[in-house]
Amino acid sequence: MPIAIKMPALSPTMEEGTLANWLVKVGDKVSAGDIMAEIETDKATMEFEAVDEGTIAHIQVEEGTEGVKVGAIIATLAEEGEDPADIDPITEGGSAPAAKKEEAAESAPAPKASPAPSPAPAPAASPAPSAADGDRIIASPLARRIAEQKGVDLSAVKGSGPNGRIVKGDVEAAEAAPAPASEKTSAPAPTAAPAPVEAQDFGIPHEAEKLSGMRKTIARRLTESKQQVPHIYLTVDIRLDALLKLRSELNAALEPQGIKLSVNDLLIKALAKSLIAVPECNVQFAGDKLLKFSRADISVAVSIDNGLITPIVEDAGAKAVSSISTEMKDLAGRAREGKLAPEEYQGGTASLSNMGMFGIKQFEAVINPPQAMIMAIGAGEKRPYVIDDALQIATVMSATGSFDHRAIDGADGARLMKAFKELVEAPLGLVA
Repeated sequence: MPIAIKMPALSPTMEEGTLANWLVKVGDKVSAGDIMAEIETDKATMEFEAVDEGTIAHIQVEEGTEGVKVGAIIATLAEEGEDPADIDPITEGGSAPAAKKEEAAESAPAPKASPAPSPAPAPAASPAPSAADGDRIIASPLARRIAEQKGVDLSAVKGSGPNGRIVKGDVEAAEAAPAPASEKTSAPAPTAAPAPVEAQDFGIPHEAEKLSGMRKTIARRLTESKQQVPHIYLTVDIRLDALLKLRSELNAALEPQGIKLSVNDLLIKALAKSLIAVPECNVQFAGDKLLKFSRADISVAVSIDNGLITPIVEDAGAKAVSSISTEMKDLAGRAREGKLAPEEYQGGTASLSNMGMFGIKQFEAVINPPQAMIMAIGAGEKRPYVIDDALQIATVMSATGSFDHRAIDGADGARLMKAFKELVEAPLGLVA
């Protein structure tokens, strides 16, 4: 009996996704564990493996199709011993008949009862470029993104990966070629209905770029956060000289191990220890309940090509700063390659966002629901600062905590900011 291949749920919260790329075609034989497709969720592009053996008889959802619901049938697999040519595509809520549609049409007329309607197919994107005779180009998501950025024609690139798959190194080694014409336009396409005011260009040359699934999710979640979460902001100025001195000494000691601490690594530890010291801030608002956490899992904002992702350092308060540094380098690297597993970026008890490397002096971050706080870190800079009742020059940064006022009172938020400031200014507590 033919098997329905359905859109998988690649994370606990996934409801729909984009079928970014098919790595098999009709007629291909697959075994359990073979990679069949690449699915784009709201945070990453992940590989979808086969769980059954057989031959691809039909592909019902074309690659590039957005908004494919979890559980929707995307392909039909013929089992061992079945002829794929004799298999009809399985429809929602039903199974494929053994005979082909043409043969069924030649048989006696069917009863007048109307068949169950099939769901309308989602709009399909243009098919992927072909290497030869209709064969699909097999390339990793990262390789495709780099090829698009560099204008590399993937059909002219020879893959060095498994089964000839094109990987990052193949694209970087290839000479740039003119990219295919994009769907971007310098002027809006004519439309029967008037465009909304915000979409009109008023004659200004522009490009219309389609939003990625990640950007749509960011827009939706942060809009909900600002509309539904009552934010309260608390800012403190923190002297960094002692922390920078300790970082320099630790890096000298850790250099033989190939570890180099960043200021951010130390701030992750400081926030985690502050949350444990002030547990009233290590909470989440959950309707008629308040969730209180016994450990601090810190979500760290990482900028990537399509937007922002927040990989999590679990139980950061109990980890050595060297472990946090090693873990963050690994998480950030895989985040930029779209290779994080859902459990590595979903969850967390609080967040940290550092924009100091861009020279931003101070900012107020938007809370990432369902979390109840986020710490925004500005740049460390030389400022006039009163030390021992004397005006001196010190390296100072501004840190702003954004708190969900439904879950965290202002006084408790102030205690957290005080604990954070004290840890950063007397940083030996971070290595105790």
